[in-house]
Amino acid sequence: MAPQRSGAPEPKIERSLTLHLRGDWGGANLHRICGWIAQELADRCGPYTRIATWNSRGFVDAVRAVGRGEVQVALATPAAFVTAALDGRGPYADEHYPDLRALGVLPQRDRLVVGVRRSFGVRTFAELRERKPALRVATSVNDGVNHVGVAAHALLERAGVDVTGWGGEFLSDERPFESFDHVLAGRADAIVHEAIMLPAWQEFGKDMHFLEVEPDVLEALEAEQGWPAADVADGYFPDTPAFRTLDFSDFLVLARADLPDDVAYAIAWVLGETREVIERQYRHIPPDHSPITYPLDPVAIGRTPVPLHPGAAAYYEQLEA
Repeated sequence: MAPQRSGAPEPKIERSLTLHLRGDWGGANLHRICGWIAQELADRCGPYTRIATWNSRGFVDAVRAVGRGEVQVALATPAAFVTAALDGRGPYADEHYPDLRALGVLPQRDRLVVGVRRSFGVRTFAELRERKPALRVATSVNDGVNHVGVAAHALLERAGVDVTGWGGEFLSDERPFESFDHVLAGRADAIVHEAIMLPAWQEFGKDMHFLEVEPDVLEALEAEQGWPAADVADGYFPDTPAFRTLDFSDFLVLARADLPDDVAYAIAWVLGETREVIERQYRHIPPDHSPITYPLDPVAIGRTPVPLHPGAAAYYEQLEA
């Protein structure tokens, strides 16, 4: 049954639009969200509306594309990492975008975790620094664009882990699936990655010790980069107690301040009022292991780390009235 609507006026844009969105590589969640937005928005716009979704990586490249005006809307993850683009921190030091605005945030409860094969006997970062094992570490490329690779290397460096200096190596790929394959095939001794809700983690998780990130490391990453910390629940991985690590949550829907207000309102309305369209694509998966954490809450969708576009804010304000 479709969720009850809030009573916020349904948008109707008489003119026909041509919009460009940026999703992911093509076969993951950001592209699926773009398809949902395109379908529901086009239903409420002029008859010649055209909405295209461009392939993307969903990281720094997506933020730059919308900031530069190459597309009107882009999705990026994790949401908190985008705040650096507002004031020029990290990868945005040479080019930042104070006019970025959010249309909403869709929940994906994710973490960046560090796992080391149990055969190494390493349970903490202190033990890792003491033993200095030569590890083959599966993670994403550290190219200044991929948030996973950037965060993985920053976390290890801040924690005093010198993978190559200890005789190890990085096995670097773009997407998590290649990293999972390295672990499953025995090519990797450790992994630093996200997308922890995917089934592969349960398959190889029984062979891993997951290391809690030390408080001073997490505090430094938040102070310097704006990256928050979060917990992984007890038993989320096989035979693993709760631990704290880097938060890697949520899909941020981005635009610029110059997006017309009625379009921004319409997209926010789609996110909040037609959520059944996207939810039903994930209901075969338990919520805590779903790539989109359902049920979606329209009020929470409007709580974004980047300032809301005024048009989008006009929708969310009606929910809390």
